[in-house]
Amino acid sequence: QVQVVESGGGLVQAGGSLRLSCAASKRSRAAMGWFRQAPGKEREFVAAITWSGSSTAYADSVKGRFAISRDNAKNTVYLQMNSLKHEDTAVYYCAAAGTDGITVTPTMYPIWGQGTQVTVSS
Repeated sequence: QVQVVESGGGLVQAGGSLRLSCAASKRSRAAMGWFRQAPGKEREFVAAITWSGSSTAYADSVKGRFAISRDNAKNTVYLQMNSLKHEDTAVYYCAAAGTDGITVTPTMYPIWGQGTQVTVSS
């Protein structure tokens, strides 16, 4: 079974940038997604990408600021986060979907990483 591990989180000032990485233990022809969960809130969809990278989807709250990409040769998915806001503060999770279709529903992602903390200071 594929395992995924996130990295790249940290503390950044508002307006700054971070790039998160998600490394998979082996190749998987599945869509990948990023979700986040802030304290006291439910886990929410951030972005997703198909295996080929030809299709992507974003939450309205991050459109124009975040970009998801993947390098299948490295079994790695990235989330470039620009113009960060305090409200982007959360634990960010990488997840592998059960199929190669874009979905925003967490239950359609059977494989999850442990998460990486992103803190944006205002």
